[in-house]
Amino acid sequence: MSELHPLLATRWSPLAFDPVAVLSDEEVSSLLEAARWAPSFANSQPWRFAVGRRDEETHKRILENLSAECQQWAGNASALMVAGHLDQATLPHAAYDLGQAVAHLTVQATALRLHVHQIADFDAEGLRADLDLPDDLRTSVVMAVGRLGDPAMLPPELRHWETALRTRLPITELLVNPASIT
Repeated sequence: MSELHPLLATRWSPLAFDPVAVLSDEEVSSLLEAARWAPSFANSQPWRFAVGRRDEETHKRILENLSAECQQWAGNASALMVAGHLDQATLPHAAYDLGQAVAHLTVQATALRLHVHQIADFDAEGLRADLDLPDDLRTSVVMAVGRLGDPAMLPPELRHWETALRTRLPITELLVNPASIT
């Protein structure tokens, strides 16, 4: 395997978050700053975020709009963040650009010894209503952010996912022209 930077090699999406860890204002600002500096088409920066820290109303509203399975663990995260992009009719690369911003935020979190678990199983219309999100914002992902917790606190059916070995497809399966690498 080729050498991978430790920030990328140690990035992991846990289910077990420390239920008492708190994110400082500086940590939240640092995460958002990393997203702000992500590349985007014509520097359009079409991403928008809603941040809810544990014990805040925004956190509660985000959590209520996650699937029942995700609610079992995501409530322990120090923060829940909704990420969306502006309407692609006017910004055709907005979804791609949002992905870059979330990736930058995730790498910054790893540098801060935080973890991010991206969640796609949520009620987008419920979030729009509960958070009063703009009509032209397309919610793409919710992120649980925090410090690593104890896997033993997870329900047994989720503990398996937390303790399983991380796997990735071989590079040759990701290439449409595998003969291009040696």
